[in-house]
Parts: sequence; C-alpha cells; structure tokens
Amino acid sequence: MIEEEYKRVWAECLNVIKDTLGPENRKAYDTWFVPIVPLQLEGSTLTVQVPSPYFYEWIEENYIDLLRRVIRMQLGPNGMLKYSIVMDQAIPSIPLKTTLPSQSNQRSTRNPLTSMPMDISAGNMREIPNPFVIPGMKKVRVNSQLSPNYTLENFVEGDCNRLARSAGYAVAEKPGTTSFNPLLLHSNVGLGKTHLANAIGLKTKELHPDKTVLYLTSEQFMQQYAEAGRDGTTNDFIHFYETIDVLIVDDIQFWSNRGAKTQDAFFHIFNRLHQRNCQIIITSDKAPGELQGLEPRLISRLKWGLSADLQAPDVETRKAILRQKLNNDGIEMSDDVIEYIAYNINTNVRELEGALISLIAQSSLNRKQITLELTKQMIDKYVQSSSREITIDYIQKVVCDTLDLPVDVIQQTSRKREIVQARQLSMYFAKKITKSSLAVIGMQCGNKDHATVLHACKTIENLRQTDRFIRGLVDDLEKKFKEA
Repeated sequence: MIEEEYKRVWAECLNVIKDTLGPENRKAYDTWFVPIVPLQLEGSTLTVQVPSPYFYEWIEENYIDLLRRVIRMQLGPNGMLKYSIVMDQAIPSIPLKTTLPSQSNQRSTRNPLTSMPMDISAGNMREIPNPFVIPGMKKVRVNSQLSPNYTLENFVEGDCNRLARSAGYAVAEKPGTTSFNPLLLHSNVGLGKTHLANAIGLKTKELHPDKTVLYLTSEQFMQQYAEAGRDGTTNDFIHFYETIDVLIVDDIQFWSNRGAKTQDAFFHIFNRLHQRNCQIIITSDKAPGELQGLEPRLISRLKWGLSADLQAPDVETRKAILRQKLNNDGIEMSDDVIEYIAYNINTNVRELEGALISLIAQSSLNRKQITLELTKQMIDKYVQSSSREITIDYIQKVVCDTLDLPVDVIQQTSRKREIVQARQLSMYFAKKITKSSLAVIGMQCGNKDHATVLHACKTIENLRQTDRFIRGLVDDLEKKFKEA
C-alpha cells in the first residue's frame, strides 16, 4: 500500500459523507468532518486523528451509522476505524489501543464501529467545552411560558382528536425517543391545537422535571431572531435554543412568505435538536403538504414525524366539553340547555365556550335563572342565522324531538317502524341540506352504507307523494330547518 493511500481513502470517505449530508448540512460537515486528519492505513484499518475526546464522543454518538457505511464501502466488509485523539498541545496524540493496559489509573470506552477499546490516560484527561452551549447556559432556569390551565386532564377526548391526544401523551412520557418527533398538530382555528401542545409540555415537566421545556409562538421566535440580528447576538440566540429539551412552536404558518432568515435559523436549530433526540412540537392550521410559503427543506423536516389533525368535535364531544367547563366553574345547568348549546354551536370549541360564558354572564348580570327559553334567546343572538351550519347531528335531534324519540335510537339496529322512519328522515334531510357524502351520512345514521341512504331518500320521497302523514311531517321538518 503506497504511503499516500490513506489520504486517498479518507478523501473518498469525505466525498460520500458530504454528498449524503447534502448542502443543507454543510455547516455540520465543516464542523465535524473537515477537522479529522487521516494518519495511516494498515490492511483494512484506517487511523484518523480527532481534536478532542468530546469531538470523538459526539462523532460516535451522531454519525456512527454513516461512518460505518463509508468505511466499509471503501475498505470492504472488514473495514475498521481507529482514532488518535489530541489531548493537549503539549501532549502527543494517544492512539487507539488493541489491548487494554494493566495500569489501574486508566479507563476505557468502547468504539461501537471497531468493537475495540479506546484507551485514554486519566491523568491526561481535561474537560472539553461543548462548542454548542454558552458557558453556564444549562444552569439557567428557563421560563417554560406554559399556561397551567391547559392540561391533558381538561382536554376532552373524542373521535375528533383521539389520535393527536394519544400521540401527545406518548411524547410526554418519552420525549424525543418516540417516532413522533417532530409532532405536528394541525387544525382550523379554535379546535384545541394550542391547548394540546401546551398540555403536552405540562405533562412532560410533570413526568420529567429535569427537562427544559419551552413554549412560544412563531411570531415570538421571529421577533427574538430579528432582535438578535440587530444586537449581533445571533449565535447566542441559536445556541440558547439548542439547549432546550422540548421545544413547542405554535402557529408556524405565520412564517409563510416571510422570515426566510428566521426559517433558516429554525431549520438549523431543528436539525441540532433532532440529532440530540430532543422533542419538537409544532402547531399549524394546515398539514405540512398544504403549507405555502415555507422553505421546502423545512417542510421536509416537518414530515419526518407524525402529523396529527384535530377535527371539529361531534355533538357528544361538544356536550362533554360544556359539562367539563361547568364542572370546573362549579355551575349546574340542565341537560336540555347543554344540548341546545351543543347542537347549535358547532363551528369550534372556542365559540362553544364563548357562547357558554355569554349565557352565564347574561344570567348573572340580569339575575335570571338559566332556562331553555333564555338559552334560546341568547344563542339566537350569539349565532347569526345566516352563518349557522346545519349538521347531521342537528338534523337527527330535530327529527327525534318531532317524533318524541330519544336521539340515540337512530344508532340502534332496531327494525321498529318509528325508529326506521326516524333514521330514514334523518338520511333524507342530511342528503338534502348538508354537503356530506352518502358514506358519511350512512356512517352517522346507524353505520349504514351509501346504498341504504339512497334507498331511504327514495322511500321518503315516495311516501311524501302517497302518505298524507309523512307529507305533513316532512313539510313541518323543512320549516324547522329553514328557521334554524
């Protein structure tokens, strides 16, 4: 083997590493691979020199798989890597030993790539500062900015948010070590993504008091980065965020078509935190593939973990939310009032709670008891008729109230005439009034298929032409839905 062969081998390794990391990780390549110096090649073992024990440990922890691939690509399946570590300028480099010395004042660590012990004299060891952490930063107590009111315990679970809540709890139990990293929570406004993100942070602090958790909005991050740029402290800004164990950034969609430098800074912070197995939680009003105006490389990072959406709550979840809110405030309210609010406020949780607060305030200020009549007056003012959406849940309730049946009978498999009739009427008006597909209508009306929905609509239309009672019933229901 010629004398310069080891340099050629390492140069080939660097080319593969550089291509694998890509342009977006050029800084990591320059920081962690350029300083490595090849020393010699003996058979299928390449010896390289690294600047410090910390440098060696970081390389082994973060790039062991990449190193293993490139070394074996160049030197074959038996290829191995040996390290010579510079301990001090006045102390010669200490090569990796193949056998453990007998001195008791020495310690060894095992190289997972070579499966050979690395020997470092305890007397020569000195503390190597972490170049990514501002001195003393780990001792600074960071205000998490989490609201104590937004907990997992008061986040009502339903079919609309079960996946997101379950993933959030898993993240809180094992932050950074699940496949849900990053965890992206997305939904329309007012459906609880900020509440859930906050709750995950609180649960993480409860289960892992040693973890540094930080919540902030995307606007706060952008403003802080701009201030750091003006003050010439951008590096300190980035280094600070690289010390966070659980980083929660709310409403990342506000970076769309703005803040290119902010996105670039967050991209590098994201990479560093992800490499350290720190947890990243992000909220947005859209799924990653639908976000416009964000850097493509940042969107690709958002797709690494789990993207969980939160849908509008169904009527049962809305009633549960109202009951929990009343229970927390120590207020009693009749079921018919709760049902009326739940059926009429169906846009989002924020408006649902807002309507409840308005009703309580109206009752308290005017010293009136909360009755169904007062509730109807209040809700009719709170929700404009022109913007009120008629849902399948609402249609079922109106039909069942008209027929004097409990609303849950529609979900039963009973073949009793009055129950079948209620189910068919619900399907008929759901198809006529809502924009829901036949499959969705069938699923919400007793878990039926689309053919059953079509049959029900045809049956009601035929009976309307031949049965006076059904014709009057349909006309009465149409009038109620027009007045809704």
